[in-house]
Amino acid sequence: MRRTALALISFLMVALGSAPIARAERKPYVVDKAHSQLNFVGDALLISAHGYFERWEGDFQIDRANLENSKLTITVEAASLNTRVQMRDNDLRSANFFDVDKYPEIKFVSTKISKVDDKSLVVAGDLTLRATTKPVNIPVKIVFLRDADARFKGEFQINRKDFGMTYNVRMNPIEDMVNVQFDMHVSDKQVMEERQRQRRESPTQTPPKPPQK
Repeated sequence: MRRTALALISFLMVALGSAPIARAERKPYVVDKAHSQLNFVGDALLISAHGYFERWEGDFQIDRANLENSKLTITVEAASLNTRVQMRDNDLRSANFFDVDKYPEIKFVSTKISKVDDKSLVVAGDLTLRATTKPVNIPVKIVFLRDADARFKGEFQINRKDFGMTYNVRMNPIEDMVNVQFDMHVSDKQVMEERQRQRRESPTQTPPKPPQK
């Protein structure tokens, strides 16, 4: 009986030791710029200025089976801000605010992703603006997560003074808190490249010629 028990234990140890270990798999996703946006709203006494960034890049490494294992980096060209008023945009690019000549990039790097429920995440990370890095927690809504693409959206607030933007004017005082809004559609890079390859290799169909009279 003892010999049989030892043999069974040995068999289980060998079987468990040789079983493949499930490994997390992150896959690169690319931003679909035509269906993505990165906006901000700054409030002042006379107006709520709505703006967006025209040039930015996203490095998404997504583990669909375990979103908490995913990572992302967003890099923004600060000078690409646009509030549709040139005088205001020039002021925002100046040393009064973003100081884009001295600090051309804004960067967010995730440090932890926590799942709230099937439709919600909290992405913690470091936001670097004007050479100052601060931790932020960003609530994210999962609009959809499919085999080859996904859409995420949300908004959060930052205090501009935390990043050295202390300028203000008496006639039109500016609020400290700035609202940041994002809506991002991303696609599996490998799937997208394969589809592009298939389109390039597929013969172009020429429409039939009309019959000769």
